[in-house]
Amino acid sequence: MDPYKVLGVSPSATDAEIKTAYRNLAKKYHPDKYKGHDLEDLAGERLKEINEAYDMIQKQRQSGSRYSYSGGSGTGGGSSYSGSSQFADIRMAIQRGDLTRADAMLDAISSRTAEWHYLKGMVLLKKGWYDGARQHFGTAAGMEPGNVEYANAYNTVNRSASGYGQTFYGGRQGMNDANVCNICGGLLCADCCCECMGGDCIPCC
Repeated sequence: MDPYKVLGVSPSATDAEIKTAYRNLAKKYHPDKYKGHDLEDLAGERLKEINEAYDMIQKQRQSGSRYSYSGGSGTGGGSSYSGSSQFADIRMAIQRGDLTRADAMLDAISSRTAEWHYLKGMVLLKKGWYDGARQHFGTAAGMEPGNVEYANAYNTVNRSASGYGQTFYGGRQGMNDANVCNICGGLLCADCCCECMGGDCIPCC
């Protein structure tokens, strides 16, 4: 089953667009609207399919895997991953704070996809290397302009940088010269990006 086709949305649709499509279909096919009608059972089956499709998309996005479906394109149907389980493992390592493992796993991957650059940026961000993180986020957003996750990460880092001056991106020199504002800004930036991945650097924020 192609969950995106069931909901009538594109795989590049935002979470808000997917939720809206799901709600509209759930209202349209709710069995209560067909009570006592010949189509009651059919509506119930359709609603079940809609619920399963929505749950499948939510799980895919939470795990970091993005499915693309070949459908009837002549490639034999079925589905294939555009994100891999390897990337999902890397995301888990980042969320656990195991940056050494995450970095090593990324370096072992030869294909530098948009997701690779995004995750590399997350590792660098959590290490405090903001300039490198910004560059990788920018590359990821440029490779997949429609990806909200990558765009949000890049925009968040850029907004934080503009508020705290050049020392924010000063690498080791920036860390030596950093004042309290730079440090707080960096932490808030890391927290915002980590929350995009389901993590939380600063539990109180």
